Amino acid sequence: MQQGKKLGILGGGQLGKMLALAAGPWHYPIYMLDESIEFPAGPYAMGFTTGSFKDYDAVLAFGRQMDVVSIEIEHVNSAALHQLEKEGIKVHPSPKALDIIKDKGLQKQFYTQHEIPTSDYQLYSDEHEIKNAIEAGTLSLPFVQKSRTAGYDGRGVALIKTEADLGKLLPGPALVEVLVPIEKELSVVAARNEKGEIATFPLVEMEFNEQANLVEFLLCPARVADAVVEEADQLARRVIEAFDICGLLAVELFLTKSGDILVNEVAPRPHNSGHHTIESCITSQFDQHIRAVLNLPLGSTKLTSPAVMLNLLGEAGSTGPAQYEGWEECLAMEGVYIHLYGKAICKPFRKMGHITILGETPEAAIEKAMLVKNRLKVSGKS
Repeated sequence: MQQGKKLGILGGGQLGKMLALAAGPWHYPIYMLDESIEFPAGPYAMGFTTGSFKDYDAVLAFGRQMDVVSIEIEHVNSAALHQLEKEGIKVHPSPKALDIIKDKGLQKQFYTQHEIPTSDYQLYSDEHEIKNAIEAGTLSLPFVQKSRTAGYDGRGVALIKTEADLGKLLPGPALVEVLVPIEKELSVVAARNEKGEIATFPLVEMEFNEQANLVEFLLCPARVADAVVEEADQLARRVIEAFDICGLLAVELFLTKSGDILVNEVAPRPHNSGHHTIESCITSQFDQHIRAVLNLPLGSTKLTSPAVMLNLLGEAGSTGPAQYEGWEECLAMEGVYIHLYGKAICKPFRKMGHITILGETPEAAIEKAMLVKNRLKVSGKS
């Protein structure tokens, strides 16, 4: 292993923290760029540079000190990444792929061009054009509207079911998708290195908090037919190859009520749908991302135990210094692994941590997870 290779990560949030922790057993140095060393990754990075990953000059200066640059969030200055690539610095995911993925409209067009199954969609310049399309009869309710750029953690999505919901339309350029009759929402986290080696983690199923539009509950393995598992796995491999990505690619999928599997969207980084792998797989997604971007052999993705992952979200209507209720009680439970992100301030539906629950069977893991969900709460003390 080339211990001298400097790996820089744009972003110092919880994903950066878990990447740094994954590199710990190798004593491999990871460097971060973000606005404050007080962010979750700050105490765990070998080096932390204070600056904005959205700023061209900051990204360029940081990247020029690295051998390999990767990300923990999509919304970085990709123009600087293009320049770094021209200067011979490895950038994963590639800026070309990142530019497409950052724009949900371009992402959908990419699927169409590569004959990757996805839901029907239309692109609009703003909310006024959407309203005009409804009046003209070229767009029908219900539908999902997504901002083409800057959406993250449930933001930038509006579900429009009736005319009364039109007040929820988001401003600016948008993607509008047909509301698909969904049986289950699924995800496959895939990894690929420069050698072209691909490894996929076992299929997971997800349940969302409708109010926050965030994953609240995840189960692995997914409760679907073997044929669905195989089709989802092959589709994820096809997508990561089409984007020519090195590193991780989380491929979020819809299983429709008619049995079709459609690509919803992707994330070229460690993803919420892969957090459980820290405890439930031989190789974690964070370990795998480091392996992939450094062009090292990929690790085994074998599932060692059924698992449930719960996001620990800030309670509704609660803002202030974070207070944890039921922490010690859950910590005493066998097979319960609590990950706190170190965010000092709790806000409604803010991701404050996650909990992985292992069980001998999926049913046992779910039963234990429901106990944890009811007991472990985080709120802000006003």
